[in-house]
Amino acid sequence: MGRQRFEHLFAELSVACGRLVPRFQLWLYLREHDADPEALSLREALGFCDDGLVPFLAAEGLSLSRWQRRKFRHAIAGFDPDLTSPAEILARLDGEEST
Repeated sequence: MGRQRFEHLFAELSVACGRLVPRFQLWLYLREHDADPEALSLREALGFCDDGLVPFLAAEGLSLSRWQRRKFRHAIAGFDPDLTSPAEILARLDGEEST
């Protein structure tokens, strides 16, 4: 379940930035700040949004406006890993068509 939260964090951040952010650098940043990307909790993800997002983006030469950061945090806060994502539904449908 936590890995899903990391993948969602990565995807939302990439969309917010308009390009793929470096996945491994994000993973390392979270590890260096006492979060486990493999079992990322909501509290850890929101902590990244509040305290780690701006420094991480600056280290990567990126930035988001205050509005974009607020929108990003809202997307992270609203994620429920227990619900099936649209990508998972499409992957299942694609798998059903190829059999």
